[in-house]
Amino acid sequence: MKRSPLFLTAAAVLAPCAALAHPHIFAEARLEIVADSTNQITELRNVWRFDELFSASVVMDFDKNSNAQLDPDELQEVGQTVLDSLAEYNYYTTITDNGKTIKVNKPNEITADYKDGQLLLMFAVKPAEAIPLKGNMSFGVYDPTMYTAMDFPTDGDLVAVGDQLNACEHKVVRPDPDEVLAQNQASLTDAFFNDPTGTDMSKMFATRIEFKC
Repeated sequence: MKRSPLFLTAAAVLAPCAALAHPHIFAEARLEIVADSTNQITELRNVWRFDELFSASVVMDFDKNSNAQLDPDELQEVGQTVLDSLAEYNYYTTITDNGKTIKVNKPNEITADYKDGQLLLMFAVKPAEAIPLKGNMSFGVYDPTMYTAMDFPTDGDLVAVGDQLNACEHKVVRPDPDEVLAQNQASLTDAFFNDPTGTDMSKMFATRIEFKC
């Protein structure tokens, strides 16, 4: 059994088992891809809103004074816990620059909030390498363990920020899982289903926004 990559605490929700590659946590996401006047991608801004069941489990874990809510200091601890625990998962960020996978730097902080029974996480990450607006680029948010389902409710939740980036041809891609499986039967091996984190194949299932500049 592996613990949830989001919260490495003893009381966190059911720990994911590598052999069961399906989601137990659900979140709605918004991603803004930001470019500046020098035609470079500068940062990716994230907002994640989690399902009520998981959010309630976070309250149980971090509500130290037992007042059935998350106070500012408890929310700060939630943000710090996620900041530390998602580092090895590249903060669920998938970036490709002309076919090359790009990592991101650790964000300065992750801000947590709790509204209407749901946990919200807000943070920005910067690419670890320069990404000029040239050629083909792809950006998305995806849990490589497949334990957390990150959903973009509408195509408008994947946003290009900056005149130069908006001038590029771009589209939102929502892969059909059945088609992905059918087209990649040879490469999607038992090792992938038993341990998605040990492969780079899971990102093929991720909703993403693609640019051609």
